[in-house]
Amino acid sequence: MGFTFAYRLILVVAVASVLGISLANKDWGSPNSNYTGWGWGWGWGWGSSKSNHTGQGFNNHPLNETQGPKKIIVGGSENWHFGFNYSEWAFNNAPFYFNDTLVFKYDPPSNTTFPHSVYLFSDRWSYLNCDLKRAKMVANATQGGGEGFEFVLKRWTPYYFACGERNGFHCKVGGMRFMVMPLFRWHY
Repeated sequence: MGFTFAYRLILVVAVASVLGISLANKDWGSPNSNYTGWGWGWGWGWGSSKSNHTGQGFNNHPLNETQGPKKIIVGGSENWHFGFNYSEWAFNNAPFYFNDTLVFKYDPPSNTTFPHSVYLFSDRWSYLNCDLKRAKMVANATQGGGEGFEFVLKRWTPYYFACGERNGFHCKVGGMRFMVMPLFRWHY
């Protein structure tokens, strides 16, 4: 007797859920992990004599006691410029959470620098094709100077960012695009 459509659908959802959870937890044991403990004051070493019950377990993973929103400089020390892979940066710096603030810092236009801007795409297709017709400019060429332009992640939706200068050339060729999907920040 074969699987019915409902059984196949349940199987696909179950496999996708397990895969999603395993990918989300892929780095729990590594020193570069974002793991912040279970929230009961024990950390990783809760069952071991090496745990000192101060949030430091035997793997030295401190509990996250500052669970508020963060300000994240897009590109880190590289800031927002042509020729840097921001998709890779976003992947390596994930996860991002609700109410985190992305700070776009870039030099204002001058004789020695190219102008940059920040566009928000409305859908994945426009983002993948760097199609600015359906994108909204959220920061112009002068807003990234000084302390930078700040964008707060307020919704549970994918955010698709790119530089719109040179009619999308910076997006298409210069690597100046990335997407983030903010997650819920659980408070214990």
